Amino acid sequence: MNSRSRFLAACACQPLDRPPLWVMRQAGRYLPEYRALKAKSSFLEMVRTPAVAMEVTLQPLRRFALDAAILFSDILVIPEALGQGYHFREQGGIAMAYRLETRAQVDALAPAEAVTERLNYVAETLKLLRTELAGSRALLGFGGSPWTLATYMVEGGSSDEFEHIKQLFYTDRAMFDALLEKLTAALIVYFKLQIEAGADAIQIFDSWGGIIAGPDYEAASLRWIREIVVALPNDFPVILYAKGTAPHLSDQAFTGVRVLSLDWTNDLALVRRALPDNLALQGNLDPVLLNTTPDIVRREATRLLESMRGTRGHIFNLGHGIMPHAKIECMQALVETVTGWK
Repeated sequence: MNSRSRFLAACACQPLDRPPLWVMRQAGRYLPEYRALKAKSSFLEMVRTPAVAMEVTLQPLRRFALDAAILFSDILVIPEALGQGYHFREQGGIAMAYRLETRAQVDALAPAEAVTERLNYVAETLKLLRTELAGSRALLGFGGSPWTLATYMVEGGSSDEFEHIKQLFYTDRAMFDALLEKLTAALIVYFKLQIEAGADAIQIFDSWGGIIAGPDYEAASLRWIREIVVALPNDFPVILYAKGTAPHLSDQAFTGVRVLSLDWTNDLALVRRALPDNLALQGNLDPVLLNTTPDIVRREATRLLESMRGTRGHIFNLGHGIMPHAKIECMQALVETVTGWK
């Protein structure tokens, strides 16, 4: 069994001797080879250049025995394709080209069909990766959830309080729904593009799902995710990562996704016992541990593995993206621990 078949078997909750392993943000700033490449071009140039995006995607696989590659890209390519560009602020965080404030601005966004042409570079990157991997590792595509993308578009970039998006949700539901309908349609086109280009699975990042009031999570986010999953090929592996949404795990389990990816605040073994056996779980080591020591990483990774012993459908990952100051030796200890576990 190679890495790709191991990953797909885990998504299908089939019995395995060990879980497959990949890490959110596994390609990025903690790798010296990434920093060397980044010194030659901007992040957005790297994302938009298929040969470079392929190289960045493959960097962690050359260094570590990971079971899956995840496309090097950004969730905000969707707003950009619809006509709302973005850039990185010098002081950190995201700045959109402008802030969505009116219904006219929402109506002026490009139709979903524009995604196919404007994000063709993503399809080209995936095709290159499919050829390069030759079926040896799983290939993951991804995108943001409609709600999470809307937070950036309405706030005008990164936010701490999310005042504008919440105000829109509560005071002008017609405009909110119009925006989310556009994003949902665009994401369906985008995910189908990724699947046709060779992705084995798609991860939806609902990174800001936890910032909306509990009873309103369904209307703000989950209903739109359901629409996306239903529109994709039947039984295609879709992973949902929704940070800070533990109270909604049961609802997420019945969206049609094949895998729930959990943040580090959840007890993975308890969640396993509470959710249907045919739903796979991904996670959920605290990413801060990769900033400590190899011995601590081995201890905590082993504890997590042992807590899931005898269960099916576990994909080992972090509970959030790897941090920029993660230590190479800690990442190596994690990989050795998981791949060597029996």
